[in-house]
Amino acid sequence: MTNAPSFPQLVIPDTLAAGPGPGNTDARVLAAFAGAGVADHMQPDVLRGMIECKHMLRSFMGTGNVHTFGVAGTGWSGLDCMMSAVMPGDTVVAFANGTFSGIDALTLRMKAATREELAADSLNPQPASVTVIEVPHGQSVTGEIVEAALAEHKPKWAFMAHWETGSGWINDIKGFSDACVKHDAMGLVDAVSSLGVEDFSIDDFPGVVGWASCPQKGLLCLPLTYAPVSFSDRYIETLKANGAYTYANHPIMEARHWGIVDGQDVEKGVYHRTHSAYAVSAFHEALRINLADGLTQRAQDYVFHEKALRDAVTTMGCEVTSNMTSLVVLNLPPAFAGREMELVQNCRASGFGIWPTLSAPVQVRIGILNLLTQAAITEIVTKFAEAMNDLGAEVDINAITAQLETHYHSRIAA
Repeated sequence: MTNAPSFPQLVIPDTLAAGPGPGNTDARVLAAFAGAGVADHMQPDVLRGMIECKHMLRSFMGTGNVHTFGVAGTGWSGLDCMMSAVMPGDTVVAFANGTFSGIDALTLRMKAATREELAADSLNPQPASVTVIEVPHGQSVTGEIVEAALAEHKPKWAFMAHWETGSGWINDIKGFSDACVKHDAMGLVDAVSSLGVEDFSIDDFPGVVGWASCPQKGLLCLPLTYAPVSFSDRYIETLKANGAYTYANHPIMEARHWGIVDGQDVEKGVYHRTHSAYAVSAFHEALRINLADGLTQRAQDYVFHEKALRDAVTTMGCEVTSNMTSLVVLNLPPAFAGREMELVQNCRASGFGIWPTLSAPVQVRIGILNLLTQAAITEIVTKFAEAMNDLGAEVDINAITAQLETHYHSRIAA
């Protein structure tokens, strides 16, 4: 018998998570997570908390969809749950304009592939029933692009990411929904990066029957817990009619533990999986805080603070190419082109967690998830300026700081 190695206790230091996500978790959410009592998943307060979370999540997402709940796991868990209704041979049009919508499209190709198509290349199938519309990096998926593709292919399902963090671009959700309605396609949307950051209600987009988001971004950056999902009655009826090749993330079975049975809210959930009391407590607190703050106010805060960051890095000579309000994607000044990975690695080594893009062209991504204060933005800007100077730039940090002060005084004056 081999002796197991012994390791010292794992200590993870505080870092400034200034990338596309995960973001910095709100301290109040962490306190709720740590303060929950030891309880099993069927304890009455845990079940009550889940019922309350379900109702708060409907308000947060702006929907009357009964099948609205949290999928235990990461954003990929929520996306897998949403895509579970796509069956082999189903016709799909997917729009990809970056790293993550591209992975979503791969997931859909796997779901829609026949056994023969999977056998040909199980990790990268090319099903005849799936069309992927590739939109170049740094460009949005427009309503015109969606309309043309759906008019040509007439698919059962259509897919789009609302916000693509691979390049920092927002896609046309209204144009997507309108085209789905016009061509009778059932829309599926990756709202991983937009939920809780942009002010929108999902019921305003009737062409979309399924939505999936994530725990670690706009929902106050939860510790690893629940990915919000929401499904229309049409989606659920389609799922019931055709089934799904999944158990753990089955939308109808998952919903039962949240007190959603046979399309109705019920008093007590039915067991499907073991839920953590700590996770339920954190989810509950995050939703309470978001609803108290108000989505309109939070969306305005993201716009205001993103502009401060955008203007600061532009003054440093960088070119911002994104239009998201929680993430700035930029090109370094021409003199430092090609040194993006070096700069990112230097920042991460010092506890300043920014990211490169994950596909060409290589750019730098700086995020502000749950960092909506003057102090937080000033820290981000200062650390980035110092990193630029370490590469040989000559950024006047005092001038940049003064510029930030002017920006923030403008809000006070207003």
